Amino acid sequence: MSTGLSEFSVNQDPKKTSEHYTALGVHAEYLTHIKRWEFLRSSYLGGYEYKMGEYLTKYLYESDSEYYRRLSTTPYDNHVKSIVHIQNSFLYRQPIKRDFGNLKNLPELAQFMKDADLEGRSFDAFMRDVSTWSSVYGHAVILLDKPKSNVRTRADELNQNIRNYVSLYTPENVLDWEYTRQPSGYYDLTYLKLLEVEQKAYGMKERYYIREFTKDTVTLTEYKQGKSKDELIEEMPNELGIIPAVWVYDQRSPIRGIGVSGVADCADMANSIFNELSEIEQTIRLSTSPSLVKTPEVDAAAGPGAIITVPNETDPNLRPYLLQPSGQSVDSILKSIEEKVVSIDRMACMSGLRTAQTRQQSGLQLITEYSMLDAKLTERAKNLQLAEEQLFRLFAKFSGLEFDGEITYPVAFHIRDRNLDMDILEKASRTVRDIVNASPDVKELIDRKIKEIIVKDPFELEQMDPNKIKKPLNTDMQHPPMQNAQDMIQHMRDMVKEGYTNEQILELHPEIKNYFGDDNGEDTESS
Repeated sequence: MSTGLSEFSVNQDPKKTSEHYTALGVHAEYLTHIKRWEFLRSSYLGGYEYKMGEYLTKYLYESDSEYYRRLSTTPYDNHVKSIVHIQNSFLYRQPIKRDFGNLKNLPELAQFMKDADLEGRSFDAFMRDVSTWSSVYGHAVILLDKPKSNVRTRADELNQNIRNYVSLYTPENVLDWEYTRQPSGYYDLTYLKLLEVEQKAYGMKERYYIREFTKDTVTLTEYKQGKSKDELIEEMPNELGIIPAVWVYDQRSPIRGIGVSGVADCADMANSIFNELSEIEQTIRLSTSPSLVKTPEVDAAAGPGAIITVPNETDPNLRPYLLQPSGQSVDSILKSIEEKVVSIDRMACMSGLRTAQTRQQSGLQLITEYSMLDAKLTERAKNLQLAEEQLFRLFAKFSGLEFDGEITYPVAFHIRDRNLDMDILEKASRTVRDIVNASPDVKELIDRKIKEIIVKDPFELEQMDPNKIKKPLNTDMQHPPMQNAQDMIQHMRDMVKEGYTNEQILELHPEIKNYFGDDNGEDTESS
């Protein structure tokens, strides 16, 4: 059911007008949100993309040339990208567990997981991108497709590597959509309209295509942008009977098909910082390069080594002078920026993760903040998990199967302040030591928590289990050859209590096998 065209890049032109989008025939909510989506995208990308968006407030009576010069010299402090990447690092710190069920024997599945988009990107890498862009926009759309072919058998498809692949569409390119409520109460996607842009070499004109899906048909049209009539490229039946698209939400909104960005408020605050950084740049420039104030009649110039000469009879009120701001406002602007950065960290629940300097926060405040961040990540993980399950149901349907596997994302991320936790455990450890009849289980639990803080690798932590640690041999303990089975059993029990492993016991007492006939020593500890 594929159009047979190559992959397309996302349309990222921030200069598009509402008339342009209306001409495309877009969803009503698309017109409402498009400018906001473009702002969020630019806020994440930063750099040239952000400056091209012209999100710097223009001064009253400021000329275009002055504005663009100020825009080009103003730095953008990209807090949005930092927040998104930190969140993703926690989401994918633990591996995703995928039980493919009846799909695991499909030969194309391994190829799909290795190269999901036919561009060499693995499925894990693809889902990381999905997580990133759904977080930025509030939602993204995954399309599962299969190249069109004339082969007759499944074997021929496999031989020609004709298989499913995924494409990611950000909201700017999802022009229209429609959900229809079924008699069962389930909302079914019954219409989807996508904009695709075929990238050309430098200096060549791009080509725009519109792909439309219904449950019955798939249509591809070349969009001529009003210059001539749109050209129908291809129309084919939708043999799948459903639209193979999956919505991935960061947070759901009351409007079906529209998500809520988790970094929208942070992007607004970053824009405010951007404008204040421009004020600092202006103040520094004016304070180091003062302005010359003079009447039109006076021929004068200012600069290093410049000399201004005026007639002696010139009215003192008309004599030129230098206007030089003091620069004292810079401190107040810097303070304002610092407070806004604190606000960004608070909104993102990352005060304890992003700060380069220590802020006055109680242990309870940090624990509360980390709990809120953990809850946010859990919600995102559940949405990604749901999206994957829906995606593999579609994958199975392409093969005439019903997906019976299970996708499991982590639901607990154990975000903590290690120094704070160590302080608490240290106090608890001292308290337990002071209690005469303290439970050994409590001591073991505290030791375990300390190890969890110190050791980041779960496998390494597992190897630190007391039952798996190979302790050094106790040189104080004597190991004479045992003369009978009863003495051997008692001695083995003493060695186990001292922490000797099975291997160490067998090393010191090879005569065990003569008594018990067990070359592996598996029964020694249970004797």
